[in-house]
Amino acid sequence: MKGYEVKDLGLAALGVARLEWADREMPVLRAIRERFARERPLEGIQIAACVHVTAESGNLARTLVFGGARLIMIASNPLSTQDDVAAALVKELGISVFAFKGESVETYRRHIKIALDASPQLLIDDGADLVAALVREYPSLAEQVIGTTEETTTGVIRLRAMAAEGLLRFPVIAVNDSRTKHLFDNRYGTGQSTWDGILRATNVLVAGKHVVVVGYGMCGRGVAMRARGLGARVIVTEVDPIRAIEAAMDGYDVMPIREAARLGDIFITVTGNRHVIDREHLLAMKDGAILCNAGHFDVEINLDALREIADGPRKVRDFVEEYRVRQTGRRLLVLAEGRLVNLAAAEGHPPAVMDLSFANQALAVEYLVKRRGTIPPGIHTLPLELDQEIARLKLRAMGIEIDELTEEQREYLAAWAYGT
Repeated sequence: MKGYEVKDLGLAALGVARLEWADREMPVLRAIRERFARERPLEGIQIAACVHVTAESGNLARTLVFGGARLIMIASNPLSTQDDVAAALVKELGISVFAFKGESVETYRRHIKIALDASPQLLIDDGADLVAALVREYPSLAEQVIGTTEETTTGVIRLRAMAAEGLLRFPVIAVNDSRTKHLFDNRYGTGQSTWDGILRATNVLVAGKHVVVVGYGMCGRGVAMRARGLGARVIVTEVDPIRAIEAAMDGYDVMPIREAARLGDIFITVTGNRHVIDREHLLAMKDGAILCNAGHFDVEINLDALREIADGPRKVRDFVEEYRVRQTGRRLLVLAEGRLVNLAAAEGHPPAVMDLSFANQALAVEYLVKRRGTIPPGIHTLPLELDQEIARLKLRAMGIEIDELTEEQREYLAAWAYGT
């Protein structure tokens, strides 16, 4: 361990209990950890991980260390760290953790520098801030980087932009694009944890309210699905015509955000894009409208415009700030400073779904190490057979059996000559 910066090491015992609780719901990652402990596939590899420091990522950290890695871990969001978990990882496992809930942006950037100063051979990223800092400020490190893995949609978008500019000199495994990640974590994890954060912060009744879901990717689908289950009248806004048709055929009202702004009681952004709720929309909103974000960065709601047109903020509850629009006198309520509401105001995704995501991360790291020097620079996905193996392990843990193709069926699918 080369130093640490956490809130309080005295919280470690609580963190151990939280890690153990999550581990009960993470059988796939546990099986990988047991194999890693035997085989030590990451022996001596220096890893820097920029992730949400939670019980679930803590169990990923345990897996990497059991596999022989030397790990430095920093937060990927100033408000998402579970301080007891951070303490436990330092005190019980000797991991260098630089993360605490409520750290400033300046501290966050300093922690990124600390992680890169450790000369990592492999990066685990959630939002691509670590890779972006390496590309901008530590270009010489790229020569020794075996590869990096990326957890979230926003990060993959940024990495594709880097690749288009020829800035990626090492391979990237887009873990977010694995089917056992985005089909489950993004939909079921984000869907449940976003509403957990909203309800913890506000304690509002959702039934009967107009909920506006801005963006209908996998995350937006999950949020809309859970809103419907809570009895909301759901409106979806989109820029992609195919996703808009999907939302309409799934039974939701679809309209532009300028129209939805007048109707919504609760607004949830899940686009990964900038200012999808902008000044004109804020001015149109009704009194008491609640605004929150489930995208990775705090740019989806134009908070600068809100500060220009409104007085505030005034803290009215934990993670709830009230702004009063000067032109209309209406009050708008922003949750978790516009940051990830599911991690700032709640505990993030349930461990059962993160079991799939972090199994992908662990196997992606092993894949990069085993094939170092053979994977070209650029963005890649985890091989389908590994993706399917994760699904098989999860099904087994859930006590679910499925069918297998017969030899006759395999032959039929592989041939072209059969017809009517």
